[in-house]
Amino acid sequence: MSGLQRIDVHHHIYPPRYIAEEGDRIVSIAPGFPAAILTEWTAEKTLDDMDRNDIQASIVSISTPGVWFGNVEKGRKLARICNDFAAELILQYPKRFGMFGVIPLPDVEGSLREIEYCFEQLKFDGIGILTSYGKRWPGDAAFAPVFEELNRRKSVIHFHPTAPAEFMSLVPDVPPAIAEFPFDTTRSIMSLLFSGTLSCNQNIRCIFSHGGGTVPYLADRIASLARRPTATHLAARMPNGVEHELRKLYFDVVSVAGNRHGMAALRSFADPDHLLLGSDFPYASVDRALQGLKKLDLSPDETAKIERDNALTLFPELAKRL
Repeated sequence: MSGLQRIDVHHHIYPPRYIAEEGDRIVSIAPGFPAAILTEWTAEKTLDDMDRNDIQASIVSISTPGVWFGNVEKGRKLARICNDFAAELILQYPKRFGMFGVIPLPDVEGSLREIEYCFEQLKFDGIGILTSYGKRWPGDAAFAPVFEELNRRKSVIHFHPTAPAEFMSLVPDVPPAIAEFPFDTTRSIMSLLFSGTLSCNQNIRCIFSHGGGTVPYLADRIASLARRPTATHLAARMPNGVEHELRKLYFDVVSVAGNRHGMAALRSFADPDHLLLGSDFPYASVDRALQGLKKLDLSPDETAKIERDNALTLFPELAKRL
């Protein structure tokens, strides 16, 4: 794989104005959050890590907790700050960066406005959404207009894990990223499935982080719900079946690449053309995922798909820029 130019689809930025306004709040939300990451992030550090690991381009995003803190005006302002910062970054380095635009959900009206801005003005590669907002998951009926608009635009959606506030310290000494984030990813996928959001919006392409949480392991158990005689209303929302909808999903291999058992489950479950490389920078370097992939004895073709080819197919506009 020497000389391969890789594509990273899970890579975070921290715009200075965003951190100046909300850095303290972000640190307070999640116990054990590495606060130094917020203030020490720079584009130069990002590019250094990309260069060390042969990353030709990264599609960047805003990590949890995003831009919604309960105030409509503030959420819209923060979304615009982050998106404009990313647009400047792309303008400066057009062959190195793309962006999943951030929207101020659960503010639906503000989100629709920002989606238009992200695509019409900034020409972003997709939209970033969190796996939940308080106690509401993406399949919530109130969010339907957002998914309808993203479907109309044939958008790629990158789902980043988070967890409800009461789950952030659920088990003493266990940070939410260890277990609650993968579980919330699973809840998010079930929400989209059983609400009919996935089946009603056939044009969206959804990427879920960290190998889809626990879905590869629980897929049959999840599908069994729609097979119950008492759940015909759920089955009706998925006329092609649960398995069909799950097979459409994309997954990055952040944190699962070095887990032989986890990758075995993911590879047996997911379409091989739907696996993507990610780093979760600045929380980790992409080197961790690359070293994990090397231990799996993947074929050169499978490795090339994960590290580059699948992303170029999913993001044709990015491919044109490279």
